[in-house]
Formats: sequence, structure tokens, C-alpha cells
Amino acid sequence: QVQLVESGGGLVQTGGSLRLSCVASGNINFRRNAMGWYRQGPGKQRELVAGISSNGNTNYADFVKGRFTISRDNAKNTLYLQMNSLKPEDTAVYFCNGPGGWNSPTSTYIASAYWGQGTQVTVSS
Repeated sequence: QVQLVESGGGLVQTGGSLRLSCVASGNINFRRNAMGWYRQGPGKQRELVAGISSNGNTNYADFVKGRFTISRDNAKNTLYLQMNSLKPEDTAVYFCNGPGGWNSPTSTYIASAYWGQGTQVTVSS
């Protein structure tokens, strides 16, 4: 089993910033696996926000490019999502996913069956 615990969500005004963290534990070789962040807004389906490969390659959804940065600290088994220039449409529950796969030719993240409990991000206008 794999446990993923997110933190760092909250209420922020438009244009503000938040940093999400996800600590992974259990049956996972964190440094050897890709990881990803997803989000699910009110009444919407869950969607990929960003992914990062084991060697640090990244991919982002178009709606966050230039504003969000995914990173990882393998020594701490921790995944991060730095979110800047937040907009009301970024309001959602953000989920950590992993250990996932990585499609190298397309540089895209492939989700696993393991999810964290989610952390709420609310951006006020």
C-alpha cells in the first residue's frame, strides 16, 4: 500500500500564491517513480494539473503553464506544487497521485491507482 498525504491548501485572494505538499510513504520507491498533481473543481471531473518524472522532467496542463511549478524532494519523499497568480477558476480540491508512469515520447504523466485525500484550494475574487 501507498499513503499520500497532501497539505498546504487554503483560502487566498486572486493573484495570491500557495504551496502544496504531498508526503509519500509505504510501499513506494519514491525517487524511481513519476508523480502527479490533479484537481477537481465543483461539478467538474478530475483533471491533470502537472506531472514530474523520476529524473525531473515535467509537464503541465495548458491552464497552469507559467503559473504553477511542480517539484520533488526525493530525500523527503515529498512532492510540491507551487501555485502563483491564482485565479478563481483554480478553486478545487487538489490531489496527489503516484507512483505513476511517464510517457517519454510525449512527456506526459500516467496516473496510478493511489490518491491522497485531497486539499482544498479556494481563490476568492
